[in-house]
Amino acid sequence: MNGSANSTNSTSSTNSLEVSGLAYAYPDGHQALFGVDLTIPRGERVALLGPNGAGKTTLVLHLNGILTPGAGTVRVGGLTVGKDTLAEVRRRVGIVFQDPDDQLFMPTVREDVAFGPANAGLRGAELEARVARALDRVGMAEYADRPPHHLSFGQRRRVAVATVLVMEPEILVLDEPSANLDPAARRELADILLSLDLTLLMVTHDLPYALQLCPRSVILSDGVIAADAPTPELFADETLLARHRLELPYGFAVG
Repeated sequence: MNGSANSTNSTSSTNSLEVSGLAYAYPDGHQALFGVDLTIPRGERVALLGPNGAGKTTLVLHLNGILTPGAGTVRVGGLTVGKDTLAEVRRRVGIVFQDPDDQLFMPTVREDVAFGPANAGLRGAELEARVARALDRVGMAEYADRPPHHLSFGQRRRVAVATVLVMEPEILVLDEPSANLDPAARRELADILLSLDLTLLMVTHDLPYALQLCPRSVILSDGVIAADAPTPELFADETLLARHRLELPYGFAVG
């Protein structure tokens, strides 16, 4: 992998994400990642699984340049993540946090969704159209003028997804998207995510949700990729799951 890629050839890659030899140690000396290699083609939906402390969050924070690799490279749509590419990389990698209230802080839903593109210089009819489209994609158009704190938790999570979709990202990264959702909200979000025509990386402990949404799963454990396979095949290996502290619900049958 060539770290000299720049924005002039960044659109030629057929891969949304290319992580090569990624290693990272925190300032206290804790080594979180040990040479991670991961490639995700455009349009693929992948679940990132692993026990707490495996390095999942550390990996995700490298995807939009919040953390800088100790070794290795990260490329998004062919564009190498670095100081001179951060603005474009952060547009391409949209992260939806586990708690939607971390992303919603404006008086109305419309203003929350408009915040990112407005900050990037979008104005007028183009901004309004982009916001309307993002809200429509998550089924929240009729709530545009409501205060976010008046919405249910599931509705707030959908608005948080809209705040990312409005930036037209290359990759949508979701941190525990099914957490704290009731069954109906969980199903509604799944339907929305399945309808999106973009690359999806879902960090989750919810194995049935991973099976429903992601044809491919990757297990990150102790800072390395321990498994990378079609989700049904990986979930059928009970010994592998147990080794990495992953469990399917009691009585759940894969396939």
